[in-house]
Amino acid sequence: MHIPDGFLDARTAITTGALSVGGVSAALRHASRHINSRQIPLIGLMAAFIFVAQMINFPVAGGTSGHLVGGALAVVLLGPSAAIIVITCVLLIQAFIFADGGLLALGANVLNMAIVAPIFAYAVYALLRRWLRDERGLLVSASVAAWVSTVAASIFCAGELALSGTVAWNLAFPAMAGVHSLIGIGESLITMLVLAAIGRTRPELFRTAKNPVANRELRVLLVYGIVVILALLILVVPFASTFPDGLNRVAQTLGFDYKAATQPTVSTPLQGYSLPGVGSPAVASILAGLVGAAVVFALSFFLARAIAPKQKNDSAVSTGQF
Repeated sequence: MHIPDGFLDARTAITTGALSVGGVSAALRHASRHINSRQIPLIGLMAAFIFVAQMINFPVAGGTSGHLVGGALAVVLLGPSAAIIVITCVLLIQAFIFADGGLLALGANVLNMAIVAPIFAYAVYALLRRWLRDERGLLVSASVAAWVSTVAASIFCAGELALSGTVAWNLAFPAMAGVHSLIGIGESLITMLVLAAIGRTRPELFRTAKNPVANRELRVLLVYGIVVILALLILVVPFASTFPDGLNRVAQTLGFDYKAATQPTVSTPLQGYSLPGVGSPAVASILAGLVGAAVVFALSFFLARAIAPKQKNDSAVSTGQF
């Protein structure tokens, strides 16, 4: 769902950019009051995981692919404000280092995937958890929230395309919502499977600040997370679907794909998620993903550390979880 340069006009790009700055600023202010020091490495780990997961396109109907957005997953594990920060960091690295998503469209991409998706995920998840309180209820609530968040982000994207005059709303809305309803099923299943695996192996990740993760547990979690990320990079990323994603397929179907900029705004040797000079495309992709995961971990880690409360007892700070 990464919008390339060329799909949006200047007015829409500026408006979505301003909304994104406001939304991310609000998330940073909220996080600065509510995250605790033991969440900081988990924020970095979640950003690295989502970055790698977004490299893995899965096929859906009609020769189209989709990838995890991660809004609901991050909301359940970290809370809404931290989720916004995590996905924003991922999008920044994707745009500036991998030329994935246009720089002029970055505000729209942040608005759709880093703000709208987590907010809708938070609203749906929190509502359902009022009635579905057990462990199975957590998985069901997160699964529904993941689907809703994906479709909501796609509808906002359709609105931006329509406001830009790229394609009429009565065409963009059904096309984007339709294909992302299918992609949302994949988002829903992946979110549910990841949370189920965490519940079986590392349930301490679901703890709140009133019962925070111990230092030893935190170290174990980081090791587990790194192993999972490496496994995804080595075993899954090389086999990701090469079908066009939902937005690209809609652009092809509705005939506005020609508007996409032919050259990225910023040229980078890692564009296309491939490390230059490596003979094997699979190895080049793995190494590029490793670089990206390390950079996005560092960005989100140090950002979280910079805004985290410095003189509060961590056990007294609310995480914003549910």
